[in-house]
Amino acid sequence: MQDIVDEISRLLDASVTLEDRSFNLLAYGAQIGDVDRVRQESILRRRATAEVRAHFEAYGIATATAPVRIPGLPGMLGRVCVPLRQGGVTYGYLWLIDSGALTDERLAAVAPLMARAAALLAREARGRHAPLRAFFSTDPATRASVAVDAEGPVAAVAVRTPADDADGPWTLPRGVLADPDLGEPLLAVLAPASQAGEVARRMQGLYGTAAGVGGVRDDAQEAWESWREALLALRVAEHVPRQGPVASWPDLGAYRMLARLSHRDLADLAGESAALWAAGGDLAGSVEAYLDHAGQVKETAALLGVHRQTLYYRLGKAEHLTGLDLADGEDRLLLHLSLKAAALTGP
Repeated sequence: MQDIVDEISRLLDASVTLEDRSFNLLAYGAQIGDVDRVRQESILRRRATAEVRAHFEAYGIATATAPVRIPGLPGMLGRVCVPLRQGGVTYGYLWLIDSGALTDERLAAVAPLMARAAALLAREARGRHAPLRAFFSTDPATRASVAVDAEGPVAAVAVRTPADDADGPWTLPRGVLADPDLGEPLLAVLAPASQAGEVARRMQGLYGTAAGVGGVRDDAQEAWESWREALLALRVAEHVPRQGPVASWPDLGAYRMLARLSHRDLADLAGESAALWAAGGDLAGSVEAYLDHAGQVKETAALLGVHRQTLYYRLGKAEHLTGLDLADGEDRLLLHLSLKAAALTGP
């Protein structure tokens, strides 16, 4: 791709950059003529800012089938954006700073090079889709039936996707595999352990939903266990705002135990605090904050913004409603877990 960019830059005598569909910089040519802030930041940061992306996307480049001319603004030179498409899919963008000399005829002359760049992007994107649905199966025979090119240490990532998105991510870092074909709005990802957290955050940001990261496995053949954990972490990320929108299994504490429970067992446990939720107001939240802070009344009252006597009143009311004694360690533990369980099931 770098060779293609250099050749296009030479033939058109223009500054060229090549980005993937998420505006991550893949290659850029030598600077020719004036340079503006947008090009500088794209090269230095290796990707365009959200503001720049929104500005360019407003010109319809994601669905355009021909070069799009984008006029200049103060601090930004005019550009030609060439969507790199194959099979009706846009895989990236070729950007050329336009001094006014980039006629349609000159652009047509380098169309074969642009088509080659599109083909390379498409091949790379397809090559990173792997049959993870089978590779993550709990059945050893099913796992053995597929070949996945991965080496440990690895971690699995589960990402919730919009219901209308069935194609998966357009690009992923090298060494990261994905499978959007899970039969539900869910993306399975297998990443080197050192990249898993960043990939999860990137995918979550792309879809605006939630993601869960499983524990690290030194042997890629044990990645299915990490996938089970990623699914549970995703469940926590979707239901517990404090843990989301990206939850990592090793960091979930007591939720690692709770997330493993069946919905029925969780509902039974949540039932221990049902009276607090039924009472409404701030009762359940006040008690959970008190227990989260190890029974420290002063700190909890300050956090809640109430007088200590108000908190004492709420705690007494909670004891009356639940029949549990907050001075008893086992009762406190039961109520604390119940409130956490309610977050996973709904009060």
